[in-house]
Amino acid sequence: MQTPEQDSFLAAPSAPSVKIFGVGNAGDALLGALARAEFAGAQFLAVNADAAALAASSATVKINLESKLMRGLGSGGDPERGRALAEEQFSTLKSACEGANVVFILAGLGGGAGSGISPVLAKAAREAGALVLAFVTLPFECEGNRREAQALAALEQLKSAADGVICLPSQKIFKLIDENTSLVETFKFTGGFLVEGVRGVWQLISRPGLIQVHFADLCALIRDRHAENAFCFVEASGPGRAREVVEKILAHPLLDEGRALAESDAVLVSLTAGKDLSMAEVNRVMESVKRQCSHAQIIMGAGVDAALKEKLGVTVIAAKHGSQPATAPTSVTARTTETRTANAVAAHREAALPRTRTRKTGSKAVQGQLPLNIVSKGRFDKSEPTKHNGEDLDIPTFIRRGVPLN
Repeated sequence: MQTPEQDSFLAAPSAPSVKIFGVGNAGDALLGALARAEFAGAQFLAVNADAAALAASSATVKINLESKLMRGLGSGGDPERGRALAEEQFSTLKSACEGANVVFILAGLGGGAGSGISPVLAKAAREAGALVLAFVTLPFECEGNRREAQALAALEQLKSAADGVICLPSQKIFKLIDENTSLVETFKFTGGFLVEGVRGVWQLISRPGLIQVHFADLCALIRDRHAENAFCFVEASGPGRAREVVEKILAHPLLDEGRALAESDAVLVSLTAGKDLSMAEVNRVMESVKRQCSHAQIIMGAGVDAALKEKLGVTVIAAKHGSQPATAPTSVTARTTETRTANAVAAHREAALPRTRTRKTGSKAVQGQLPLNIVSKGRFDKSEPTKHNGEDLDIPTFIRRGVPLN
């Protein structure tokens, strides 16, 4: 029989407010796949530019971004249209995020709504003060180069806007299915991995623990890292459940078959089981994880949930510091400008070098070096070169064509 002190120790802390957004048709499908009973207290919202799709959504709150601007055509598969609609109603999105400690964004990247709206929604949620986690899929290769390019561009924008992005390239699913799997089952299987991810994070922040992983720990792990965080949630039961969950973790496609652990800077591991959870099982799982990421900071939590009975569930979040996207373009531009300037100067000097004159018949005049100074272009110094038929028109004609000056 538990004492009042033990009851107090096991009591759930004040649960953070969570809002889960499904963006676009794929995001709304992922939202519908969540078992609402598991997410008691969370609010479900659907965001789309397709009125018909929103009407069929099971979300509690529906936000239609369609406007007269697009004349009822929605995003039309164009991320720029989706982004324009979201930015036009930025205040609406921000208001929808108000009061949330955590915002989950579920989307499929590659189309117009998911790719265009998601980064804007992430920015709105952060401005509203929430921790923002995005769970997204990338298209299959067979869906074409255009969707792939749109998805990758949206992924970079989302990384810059959200605190963490859990991304599943759909192509990886081919390793886990056979050639007889139907198209519907394949998409359902892909979405199932992301649903596991949402469920795992939800359990992490909403359930009490003997070794508690606080909401502040989760924030410290991923807030402002602006990186693509790897994640998995696995379950096993029976006498060998600890060994089985370790095998599932190391084979999980969302962890890139364990490689994401080796590349991480910080790893959070949360174990949840029934009252029969043993210290030996906790130790076995943690030793296996530590071997994969010995240099990373590791945060561990363990909790007891009688409803799990013989099951052992493990949530793993692996995060690494992202690059500084804001400065990268400047550096690239600077290097390009420096290279272009150096090439122009070199070409000028090479053309201007004095050459030994010969007395042979038909010899051509050789251009001598002129006392010219290389003048900066000022505010146009970083501008792209003007090229035509492969020639840089910013370099004087007499240098490009080797025309001698009298």
